[in-house]
Amino acid sequence: MRFGIKTLDDFDVKGKTVLCRIDINQPVDRASGKLKSINRIQACVPTIRELSEKGARIVLMAHQGSDIEYKNYYTTRPHAEVLSNLLGFEVKWVEDVCGPTARDEIKNLKDGEVLLLDNVRFMAEEQTLFETKLCLSHEEQAKTQVVTKLAPLGDLYVCDAFAAAHRDQPTLCGFEQLLPSAMGRLFEKEYCTVSALMEEPKRPCVFVLGGAKIADAFQMMKTVLSKGSADLVLTGGLVANIFLASQNVQIGQGSLDFILKSNYGQFIDVARELYEQFGDKIVLPSDLAWVSDGKRCEAAVGEIPADISAVDIGSRTAARYREEILAAKTVFVNGPAGVFEQEPSELGTKTIWQALADTDAFTVLGGGDSITATEKYKLTDKIGYICTGGGALIRFLSGEELPVVRALRHGAMIGEK
Repeated sequence: MRFGIKTLDDFDVKGKTVLCRIDINQPVDRASGKLKSINRIQACVPTIRELSEKGARIVLMAHQGSDIEYKNYYTTRPHAEVLSNLLGFEVKWVEDVCGPTARDEIKNLKDGEVLLLDNVRFMAEEQTLFETKLCLSHEEQAKTQVVTKLAPLGDLYVCDAFAAAHRDQPTLCGFEQLLPSAMGRLFEKEYCTVSALMEEPKRPCVFVLGGAKIADAFQMMKTVLSKGSADLVLTGGLVANIFLASQNVQIGQGSLDFILKSNYGQFIDVARELYEQFGDKIVLPSDLAWVSDGKRCEAAVGEIPADISAVDIGSRTAARYREEILAAKTVFVNGPAGVFEQEPSELGTKTIWQALADTDAFTVLGGGDSITATEKYKLTDKIGYICTGGGALIRFLSGEELPVVRALRHGAMIGEK
């Protein structure tokens, strides 16, 4: 048991039916029906393989597609094919979640076999609208269809979906009310890594925060600075632009208009307060870049033309950030420094990512755009730890108790069948 949560080491799973929630949500090419990436699927393979080798009968539950719009949902059938290739044996798949067909397939499983159910978000109770509008307690989630239909068939529940641990949905938080529960190896590794990052990082500990998820970034920054987890915060992207605007620094009218039109203006006051309180630990860009006629242009802050849109930190700032990363013992990165998808505006992100590859510090990286940048620069094997969770990671570093963590602690108190 770790952090009040049981692990796979606490159970003998031979001959037991294990209901295992994983996060294998990946971009899909709908024209071909193929997955564009398999990194999350690869990450959960160790847990599935271990359970199979120990003789468990494994039922995998997963979602596919953003929960913002129903049209984004997609079947998990391609994932079963990928899992089969990675594991070296067939992963069965059923076009059902908790109906009679799925339940019959579960009952017919033999020791070591793996069955992947279809997309759990095809069930209304697994959708975010259901979650946010009804706000069911974990006890109430245990009474939903998916839990009441599947829990009687299971001996143990395992959650290996740290990337979805900020969600409060039945397949993530309901089974722990009825079944003995544990975290899988991926969940265990990620939870232990981010816990150490918050509680006992090797110092200096540098946070690099950029990207466009502003609310998350500012909440995280407030937490890690007030708790003393971060010795220094290097800002880039929209985060930096908002801080500069809070100090009445010219960032270009286009940049300011974007902040205001995107309803991010409220964060200018938040940034001002944070800078007043922790200004000695927050590093703002000394120069910025914009693109004119397809070419990169730079100027020191305060000398930025009024009519431009800043799209990257400048080269002097990038060089400063590289020095800070190389001098650190722990580095956490969430979000790029600029529009790294385009060559004229990628210098800041590319410089920071190369510094992550060159430093001797323990590096932790999270968030979808951060992972995309890592893959673009072919530096995946140079990063100390890449967390599969974006929202969950940020919520954790913002000081929230994740719903799935709370549920797993409850499940740790339930005895085996």
